[in-house]
Amino acid sequence: MVDLRPVPDAPALRLASARRAAPVDLIVSDVHLGLGATRDRPSGPPEATSTDIADLVIGWARTAGADRVVIAGDAKHPIVGTPPSLRPVVFAFFGRLLQEDLDVELVPGNHDVGLTRYLPREVVVHGADGVAREGVGIFHGHRWPSPEVLQCERLVAGHLHPGVRFAPTRRDPLAKRRCWVRVEFSDAHPLPARRRRDPSIGARELIVLPALNPIAGTEALNCDRPMRGRTFLVKRFLARGTVRAYLLDGTDVGPLPIPRSIDRPSRSSRLARRRP
Repeated sequence: MVDLRPVPDAPALRLASARRAAPVDLIVSDVHLGLGATRDRPSGPPEATSTDIADLVIGWARTAGADRVVIAGDAKHPIVGTPPSLRPVVFAFFGRLLQEDLDVELVPGNHDVGLTRYLPREVVVHGADGVAREGVGIFHGHRWPSPEVLQCERLVAGHLHPGVRFAPTRRDPLAKRRCWVRVEFSDAHPLPARRRRDPSIGARELIVLPALNPIAGTEALNCDRPMRGRTFLVKRFLARGTVRAYLLDGTDVGPLPIPRSIDRPSRSSRLARRRP
């Protein structure tokens, strides 16, 4: 039996097996190292430096009693390449986790192309099609995972940066909050492919991780159309099950109305959304 639960007040999952010898995993996603970095501050802005993010992960790992950290994609922010100024930042971030006697693994996301060469040798890098562990399939969410991952009883993904929007206030005009998303697939049998080239999904549940980086942006799933680059996870997974949202403190926000089909918005509607 597997114990898979959120770490309280943190965008991180604890994965523990009933087998005593099995390590305990801490699963996070969307670290986005380098987001907001400048020439003077290569490690990022004060509210999201790589050092602070590493300290958060280490603290959550201690709370969870974890032996291993699994990053489910988007360890770095730049999509194309790894700028020279970011390379030592990336190495130092992973090195800091390793110094705390934590094993570190990466399931690459769409932002992680070319990252492997700048990581410490001790970091285990899986394929972008995910990894299966103790009956839990872990992948980023920008593409189909492997058939082995899809047939796991439970799935864990990132990529979506899920959140909900509440009524705005003067102090908080955006009123967005990061959230967990839990998708229960109603059919107990493997979900059939929606299109001929789509694989079938054998899982009964999908958990979508909140973005770890606090400034990485949030999709308000209760009122906004997902960004074009994030619609894959919505169309192929969320739209095929019952979806609920939970805040980081465990508050049940309730069901999310996910449309069964998401068409690309017209140019005029995209421009309208950009207007203040």
